[in-house]
Amino acid sequence: MTSEMADLALAESVEKMQKAVVHAKAEFASIRTGRAAPALVERIMVDYYGSEVPMQQLAGFSVPEARQLIINPFDKGAMGAIEKAIQNSDLGLNPSNDGNSIRLSFPPLTQERRKDLVKVVKNMAEEGRVALRQVRRQTRHELDALEKGGDLSSDELARAEKELDKIIHAQEAEIDKALATKEHELLED
Repeated sequence: MTSEMADLALAESVEKMQKAVVHAKAEFASIRTGRAAPALVERIMVDYYGSEVPMQQLAGFSVPEARQLIINPFDKGAMGAIEKAIQNSDLGLNPSNDGNSIRLSFPPLTQERRKDLVKVVKNMAEEGRVALRQVRRQTRHELDALEKGGDLSSDELARAEKELDKIIHAQEAEIDKALATKEHELLED
């Protein structure tokens, strides 16, 4: 029974760490690489009849070419609002509207801009690692409390802490792998 409580705390920490990794990967996806990707615009908030709605709920996306994204609104009345939201975003792109769809052309990134974006992505990765460490710290406090309360022996505590270290290393490796992939995407021409 006693190690069950430690296992429960570890399982909870795995779940929280996985959410932190998923969040970090989603942040990476929002960085422009010079290639068109729906993830760049899906989360842009659009003022749709007075309420803020993510673009992914208002339109479908297609990528006919590597540097072109086409946004097909489900409601043609939302075209102006979608266009305005893109112009106000930090993407730095000018949408072209043909009456049925909105076309975004992605110009190639300069080498200097690529290096700046790599720095931004590295900062995002570090934020993800910090989130993982916070979960580890919280779990360690829970495990220490279980030991002090007599619910966990010192041997079980040591085993649980070793397991926690394995978990965090695996999750950090996942962030590092996603970072390396994104860095490669940014730096390739």
